[in-house]
Amino acid sequence: MEKILAKKGFICDMDGVIYHGNKILDGVAEFVNWMLENDKKFVFLTNSPEKTPHELSMKLDRMGLSITPDHFYTSAMATAEFLNTQAPGCTAYVIGEAALSKALYDHKIYMNDVNPDYVVVGETRTYSFEKLEKAIALVNKGAKLIGTNPDTIGPTEHGVMPATGSLVAPIEIATGKKAYFVGKPNPLMLRHGLRILGCHSEDIAFIGDRMDTDIIAGIESNVDTVLVLSGVTAREDIDKFPYRPKYILNGVGDLVGEK
Repeated sequence: MEKILAKKGFICDMDGVIYHGNKILDGVAEFVNWMLENDKKFVFLTNSPEKTPHELSMKLDRMGLSITPDHFYTSAMATAEFLNTQAPGCTAYVIGEAALSKALYDHKIYMNDVNPDYVVVGETRTYSFEKLEKAIALVNKGAKLIGTNPDTIGPTEHGVMPATGSLVAPIEIATGKKAYFVGKPNPLMLRHGLRILGCHSEDIAFIGDRMDTDIIAGIESNVDTVLVLSGVTAREDIDKFPYRPKYILNGVGDLVGEK
């Protein structure tokens, strides 16, 4: 435990690590306060592209946790950065929420529903057959297919909802083209996090609740991994995977003595 506490910084997943729905998890406030009091660098990563950093900051503030927007990094932001490095000034047809479009606009990637360079798909509640039909036609005409994250489902207060992987699947099936997914477990997300913190991989720990996205992303980024059991993974699930986290905790509160 001392080795984790000695780290210069932390990269944390959000849902299942920091909160469930609209409820802060036990020990999170103590953990965040400990990081602030000890001048630890930290960033929260989320595979969800639906909210901007400012909106995420406001969400946590409503739950009683005050964290400034510069501590958040989303798959929408990672997708925009990826496309900007691949093809500066490119255009995209987007199926997603406003936060995804804003992230693209911030990198001067503009909307195009006629002959875009990319079709970009993220989580959205306005998915329709019309948009699906349009995306398929554009990919068949040569647009490259990009998914913000590969998650097939996501938790909500009312149960699970289809996430980006599920929304991309019909386009892949209809066109025979495979999407490139930017979010975890793609190590691009963690590398962006390391750059934001200004830390080397050995100086940080990555905390997540999923073996198939968080822990594998940490392992492939050569950072120490911490699995918390406050999310979707139970202790008995760990042996189902051919890799293991370096540390296993009940929740982030365990790091600062919160039981």
